[in-house]
Amino acid sequence: MSQRDTLVHLFAGGCGGTVGAILTCPLEVVKTRLQSSSSITLYISEVQLNTMNGASVNRVVSPGPLHCLKMILQKEGPRSLFRGLGPNLVGVAPSRAIYFAAYSSCKERLNHVFAADSTQVHMVSAGAAGFTAITATNPIWLIKTRLQLDARNRGERRMSALECIRKVYSTDGFKGFYRGMSASYAGISETVIHFVIYESIKRRLLEYKTATAMDDGEESTKEASDFVGLMLAAATSKTCATSIAYPHEVVRTRLREEGTKYRSFFQTLSLLVREEGYGSMYRGLTTHLVRQIPNTAIMMSTYEVVVYLLNG
Repeated sequence: MSQRDTLVHLFAGGCGGTVGAILTCPLEVVKTRLQSSSSITLYISEVQLNTMNGASVNRVVSPGPLHCLKMILQKEGPRSLFRGLGPNLVGVAPSRAIYFAAYSSCKERLNHVFAADSTQVHMVSAGAAGFTAITATNPIWLIKTRLQLDARNRGERRMSALECIRKVYSTDGFKGFYRGMSASYAGISETVIHFVIYESIKRRLLEYKTATAMDDGEESTKEASDFVGLMLAAATSKTCATSIAYPHEVVRTRLREEGTKYRSFFQTLSLLVREEGYGSMYRGLTTHLVRQIPNTAIMMSTYEVVVYLLNG
């Protein structure tokens, strides 16, 4: 792959990630709050009547996305829905750019090792790209998570990104910026599954379009419907991948909390199940899906559009 192609994929990946991050930031904040241990403060106490002995019994249930959103708006104001957007914008462009460039470069090389565009090529490429992007940008995502979890009432001074950086360094040192990276590595499985499904659907769409064009005796050209198809392919593949690999998201948020009792990936996973039950591993999944599906569709379609425009 030429240097120009690499730069095209870098730029396109950065554009896709930035657009998606801006449009879905409020859902990202709600999801992070639901995943954290501090969500216990959002629990709703419900009264369940008609028990066997006739007494009223209170039961505590996990908050839903709408309840969490309502609490943030009431106590902190609308601005809190965009907490962490700064680090997100700083990190999303280089993260996605590094990811897509590494993915394209790795796929190009592996096409000479395995069967071209095979499942093995997509899996290894996605895994290598995810590992590269995670290692390079984890400190940015840790700061983003800390800012999103920094709940302040209306009128209270909010912690800035620079203050958060100083606090992390003074508390945990340089290694503190890499908390949660083990969970991110576990999350590579989600990326691998996503890209394998996405590339498969994309290939089938291309084959169908080519076959249709040949039957009609016309030359195959890019149309608006092609980009709609790519958005649907991205949404479908991401839904499947996220549903399978979601627990790593909750573990990662817990590891990045300030003053946390969580120390490692498996220790956190075990503690979650023991203290809060298996359902805790999927806390915030609905919000994550609602956010991730349009975010991924926007990101992937923007990426494909930018690559197409720059390549003519």
